[in-house]
Amino acid sequence: MSKYENLTGEALKQHLSNYLVDSWSYSSVSQFARNEKAFERQYIYCEKDTSGAAAVAGNAYHSALELFFRNMMEGKPLPDIIEMQQTAYEYIDRFPGNLWKLQKTTPTVDEAKQAAYKAVNVLIENFFKEQDVYLSDVAEVLFVEEKWEEWLSVNGVDIPLPCHLRIDVGFKLKDGRRVICDHKSVAAFTDDEEVALTRGRQCITYFLADLKRNGEKTDEVWFIENKRSINKDGSPQLKKCVIAMDADTQRLYEAMLYDNLRRMIQAVGDPDYVYTINDSDQLTDRAELYNFWTRTMIAEVDAFPNIPEGRKEMISKRLKKVRDSSLAMINPRVITAFRKKASSFIQFDYSTKDMTNAEKIEHVLRTFGKPVQVFKEIEGFSSTTYLLEVSAGVKISDIKRYMLDIAKALDVDFVRIPDRLSMYEGKAYLPIERSHPRTKDCLWDEKLLVDRKIPLGMDNFGNIIVWDLDNNSTPHLLDCGGTGSGKSVLIKSTIAYAEKLGMRIVIFDPKYEFTSFSGKHEVVQDIENIEQRMKELVAEMQNRKGQFLGYTLIIFDEFADAVASARSGKELDLYEEEEIGLTRDGRPKIQKILVGRDKSLEENLKMILQKGRSLGYRVLAATQRASVKVISGDAKVNFPVQVCFKVQKAVDSKVVLDEEGAETLIGKGDGLIKSPEYLDRTVRFQGFYKP
Repeated sequence: MSKYENLTGEALKQHLSNYLVDSWSYSSVSQFARNEKAFERQYIYCEKDTSGAAAVAGNAYHSALELFFRNMMEGKPLPDIIEMQQTAYEYIDRFPGNLWKLQKTTPTVDEAKQAAYKAVNVLIENFFKEQDVYLSDVAEVLFVEEKWEEWLSVNGVDIPLPCHLRIDVGFKLKDGRRVICDHKSVAAFTDDEEVALTRGRQCITYFLADLKRNGEKTDEVWFIENKRSINKDGSPQLKKCVIAMDADTQRLYEAMLYDNLRRMIQAVGDPDYVYTINDSDQLTDRAELYNFWTRTMIAEVDAFPNIPEGRKEMISKRLKKVRDSSLAMINPRVITAFRKKASSFIQFDYSTKDMTNAEKIEHVLRTFGKPVQVFKEIEGFSSTTYLLEVSAGVKISDIKRYMLDIAKALDVDFVRIPDRLSMYEGKAYLPIERSHPRTKDCLWDEKLLVDRKIPLGMDNFGNIIVWDLDNNSTPHLLDCGGTGSGKSVLIKSTIAYAEKLGMRIVIFDPKYEFTSFSGKHEVVQDIENIEQRMKELVAEMQNRKGQFLGYTLIIFDEFADAVASARSGKELDLYEEEEIGLTRDGRPKIQKILVGRDKSLEENLKMILQKGRSLGYRVLAATQRASVKVISGDAKVNFPVQVCFKVQKAVDSKVVLDEEGAETLIGKGDGLIKSPEYLDRTVRFQGFYKP
């Protein structure tokens, strides 16, 4: 057992504060050994490398293989080639725009994506033709794409940082041997001798982690290479390189790993360590590396936004020392000039150019023959809107094709281009929205409440976004979003405004998130009580006989989960007992007779939505699950106001809003709303936050 693995809480936090990184992996050790400056950039400053079409295709191939082997492990039907291709395409489509590496053969993101589609098709077709390379000896799939974190001892030394691993797949063979397998997509096969020499650190890391985590010895490590280019001689496209983990091999590889690991741990434990550049490294873009190096000589820590909060203070001190020593010896104009020189060698990367974001948008679109001019730049809470004047003859749909290229130029994951134009000072413009970290809160203010128009937030143009309770076209609101997106904050803000209106408020809270409102308002939590109370509300509504007797706001949090767990089918059957005679000993013989069926929770909710609008019932229903089974077409008809905060996939956004976009939001109140109030146009806004 490692002496470090029992550290917890403050003791662990204090221990990790001595290091510039919080973990290690065989990849980080290899990167450190090959090019220390590239290691510093990737693992200390957390700057992600851009990936070309081949690399993205390789990762997409991994995601397709994960589907195949996970189904195999769980005893599900194995996916066909179409399903695997669709899984790979989804990965490629989700890949962030600013991380595509553009090259002369693929100068646009769209062309890079097409190249990735083509490459991954070849890889998947190769796998289907030659999958016996994997499966011929396999008896059982043990694990698939597992993430492990283990405190390891290497060469008899306890390593003071945990090891992070991601295991592609583990097998148990028919003869009982245990195998860890790593998928590789390659341009050319690697020689067996070279595999044994270059991948030893990876093998022993797998071996030690498997032994520590599962108490099992890995007998073999397989590297199965899938060649992207087709062999003209018809020879196999898949090649399996096997490394047997016998005792002598273990000792050799453990010594190889420890030598580089020890130097890396010493470096990250010394805040003054100078990381050197290896100009001979063929796997790293030298221009990008020199550009990074010059930034560390003149920039503040905020120039590196991916650094975790817990490490910012230590790295900030390191940067100050670097700046002080650099500027004491070198004129800052020389450093800036050198950086510009380095940037000039970075192909197709606008993020290094001394241009405003507006200029980058104009330039990248003009390179595709789409002349535009950014008329206005408006900074909002979580995004900046650029209003484009589009030249005559340029189709708006053509500009939307280049969304990822614009994102690449602005150095962000994605940009959003709404389906409709925006009006500004009486003129229509094409808006482009670029997300950015929120620097201020959109604070709740009771003065914004006018009549029965409940303020939900504010758009980038300073307009208050409202839910008008008096508008017969907007009686009910659907609120969707993942964890941390702002969904619950919107509910609490709405409740606070409804209190100011003196409304009766009923809160259905199956996840127990609104317990603090108990006593102040009616809060119903257990599913049986939710069913009963909804039934009572329906009866109350029907007893009003068309009379308006004041407003009732029904908050139904996680309504999808509640509906799924409520009674259904035969559970709703109603029985009465009837005496049908006597038993031999003279006791009454009782029989249950079906006399009817209760309405389900979903049916009662639908009655409130459809009939309650004219009687003062208003419903705000929220869910994390953007599924067509939950938010069907019929359901959306009953919720004319649709709010969607950040969701995971574009298809989730389509389910709620009938268009993509919510997957590009940054969370914490950054939302989209579609409402008859805004002519069914989707509007981006920042939700109000009530401290």
